[in-house]
Amino acid sequence: MDAGRAMADEKVVGRLMAAKKASGKSNSQIAAETGLTNVYVAQLLRRQAQLKPSTALALRSALPTLTDDLVSKMMEPPFRSYNPNLIQDPAIYRLNEAVMHYGESIKEIINEDFGDGIMSAIDFHCSVDKVQGVDGKDRVVITFDGKYLPYSEQVKRLPRQVERLIHRATSPSVVFVKLWMAAAMARGQRMVF
Repeated sequence: MDAGRAMADEKVVGRLMAAKKASGKSNSQIAAETGLTNVYVAQLLRRQAQLKPSTALALRSALPTLTDDLVSKMMEPPFRSYNPNLIQDPAIYRLNEAVMHYGESIKEIINEDFGDGIMSAIDFHCSVDKVQGVDGKDRVVITFDGKYLPYSEQVKRLPRQVERLIHRATSPSVVFVKLWMAAAMARGQRMVF
C-alpha cells in the first residue's frame, strides 16, 4: 500500500473509531444490534471488511454519528492488509502462537474429517465470546467458522476446442473421428479434406 493511501485509511479509521467511542458501545453490542459478528464489526471499523448496503441502515442506527461520507467509504472494497508490527502486541502474539502450536494438529483433523483441503478465510465467520470456565474464571472463546475448500486434482485436459467437439458428437464414430483430428492437430498436422 502506498503512503498516501495508508494515511487516508488511517484518517478514516480514526473517524470510525471516534463514531464507535461516541456511541459508548462495544463491538459486541454493535454486533447484537446489526446481526453481524463482533469481529466483523471490528473489521468494518478498521476498514478490513466491506459494508454491504443491506447492513448499512442497521450500522447507522447503532452508530448515529456515522456520516454519509464514512458510510460511503465503508461500502468501497477495502485494501485488506495488516501491520507486521502488530505481532509485538502480546494478545496478537499469543493468537499467532496458538495457531502455530496447534496448527499441525488442526490441519490433520481437517484432513481426516474433510479430506485434502483448507478452511476459507473469505467465506468465513469469526467471533469472540466471553464464557465462565468450570473454575469460575473468565475464558476467551474464539470461533473460526470457514467453508471447507478441497484441493482439486490437476488432471491434464484436452484443449477447449476438442472438448467442445466431443460434447457435440452424436455417435461413437463421430467421437472417434473428432478425437483422431484433435490428436493430429495437437501434433501440429494440418487436416486437409
